[in-house]
Amino acid sequence: MSAGAALAAPPRRWQRFSPWKRLARLAFTLFAVAAFVASLRTIEVIPEFLYDAPEQMADLFGRMWPMDAGYIGPTLRALVETLHIATLGTLIAIVIAVPIGLLAARNITPSLPLNLFAKFVFVTSRSVNSLVWALLFVAVFGPGPLAGTLAIALRSVGFTGKLLAEALEESNRGSIEALQAAGAGRRATLLMGYWPQVKPAFWSIALFRWDINIRESAVLGLVGAGGIGVALDTALNLLYWDQVAVVLAAIFAVVIVAEIVVTTVRAKVL
Repeated sequence: MSAGAALAAPPRRWQRFSPWKRLARLAFTLFAVAAFVASLRTIEVIPEFLYDAPEQMADLFGRMWPMDAGYIGPTLRALVETLHIATLGTLIAIVIAVPIGLLAARNITPSLPLNLFAKFVFVTSRSVNSLVWALLFVAVFGPGPLAGTLAIALRSVGFTGKLLAEALEESNRGSIEALQAAGAGRRATLLMGYWPQVKPAFWSIALFRWDINIRESAVLGLVGAGGIGVALDTALNLLYWDQVAVVLAAIFAVVIVAEIVVTTVRAKVL
């Protein structure tokens, strides 16, 4: 090719995406816009209700202040019950999730049926919301903290067990093979080989789930499963907005304290 022909050739233009990728991105954008528009039409947003929303919010906060100081005592008692529900539910979940997590880990339990059974338990636990579990247990055991505790426990089994099984599967095989070569049994291999490797992850998972359970157990009382949600539901039904403010402030405070506690423990202990 001569120099003149090379100079006459059009310059090459760099493009980040290929034509097919650009077409796929355009199709996804159009689909997202269409889904958004369909959602707005489905939920039937009434513009008139949006116009006076700032006034309604201002009126609501005006009714909440000043807060009812006399309702602090019942709120604190309900808050303690909420902490008990979250803590006991987390402990029950750990007791259930550990053996099922061992069944789900393929490097510990090399049996496909057992692996699938354990994963089915995890999916069942995580697919049902804690409020739905609470409704079921309220129907079985009646209203009270027992239903809330069991709801928190079964909801937490899937989360805790799945992450534990993944941590076990990611363990270093070197130390495990060394123990097995030295004649260590299955129990000794679990305690001396796997446990030291997954212990930080295990306690992190347990603390993180406890933090989540405090937030979830705060609303279980709305369906009769005990805790501070009962106080919130009572105040809402009676339209005592100054008492609602006390309950909301207590929930906000305990969530912040739990976050600080979990962060501190993880930083100093793990």
